[in-house]
Parts: sequence; structure tokens; C-alpha cells
Amino acid sequence: MAEMEELQPLTAESLPPEAQDSSSLAKLIREARRKKNWTLEETAQRAGIGRSTLSKIENDQTKAGFDIIRRLTQALELQTPQLFIQSRNRGVTGRRDVTFKGKGEPRSTKTYDHELLCTELTSKAMVPYISHIKARDMTEYDEWIRHSGEEFMYVLEGTLELHTEHYRPLTLTKGDSVYYDSGMGHCCISLSEEDALVLWVSLEL
Repeated sequence: MAEMEELQPLTAESLPPEAQDSSSLAKLIREARRKKNWTLEETAQRAGIGRSTLSKIENDQTKAGFDIIRRLTQALELQTPQLFIQSRNRGVTGRRDVTFKGKGEPRSTKTYDHELLCTELTSKAMVPYISHIKARDMTEYDEWIRHSGEEFMYVLEGTLELHTEHYRPLTLTKGDSVYYDSGMGHCCISLSEEDALVLWVSLEL
């Protein structure tokens, strides 16, 4: 089991630069855990963190560092990059991040293979990532994907079908793009023989 990590109480001096909106994180983690019907103990073990640490995160009593956020994302098999949308620090300027080809951070679900881009810069509003869409049928989704904000998608390879809860399915092919409210339920399936490849940019509002 990974080494247990405890977090410091919330104080102005102890907040790390990469800390995100703790109330949003608390809600996301708590809801994801409850959907799986996991106890605090079970979830903490799967993520390799202390039970008390997880309890403090869910109750908004502490700020989670980026490494712990990543562990929880993997353990809870979250479908979206929502946890990587960090709180905005508008006082910071002149920032830059880079991801060289094939060097993004991998994240996989049963329907998508994601490559998160520019992950070193954690205090940001937009989350860019490239995804292989593995799903071929809507029955492969347990429920609609939805998260706060807006999303831009550009098709790099293949053909896909975007399903949303308020519109008819939309067929998109290489070079097509779409911008939509990500709070609206949405899912994608590949129509081509190969997995469709897309660039996604998520924006938290």
C-alpha cells in the first residue's frame, strides 16, 4: 500500500500554490465515493491516503495537494477531468506550461483514454486534453457525463457521434468542432473502425 499522507489544517500560511477550491473538491469526492457505495476506509485504502485525510477533504477541513487529487481521481475512476480544474488565481501573470508530444498524463476509463496536457500548471481555468473514444454504443455508459462549465471539442481523427440530453445525436468527423454547456448531459461514441481522436478543452465557469 502507498505511504499514508496527512494534510495540514487550513491556514493562510499553509495553503499550497496549487490548492484548488476546497468546497468544490469536497463535493466531487464525496459524491463520487457515495455513487460507488464505498466507505471512507475503503476509498482511502484504494487511494493510498489516510482515512482521516479523506474525511477532512470531504468535510472541507483541509486543502488537497495535486498528488492526492490525482490518487483520488484514479481510485474513484472519475469520468471527467473536473478535479483538474483548479481555482483561479487572477493575480498571477506570465505563466507557461508545455507538454511535448506523447508526454501527457494518461487517464483511462472504460469509455475513454485521456491524455491530460499541461498538468504542471495547476492554478488554471481551462483543462486541455486529448482523448481516444473507445465506446461504440451508448449502453456502455452508466449515466450522462456532466460537470460545471463549458467545453470545446475538435475532432482530430475518425468519426464520432456526440449525444446530449437536449439535442439529437450529432455526427462529427475530422476537422469538425463543437462548443457546448458541459453541465448538460453528454457522451460520445466512435462510429469509425478506429477510435475517434479528439482534442477537448474544458472551462470551469
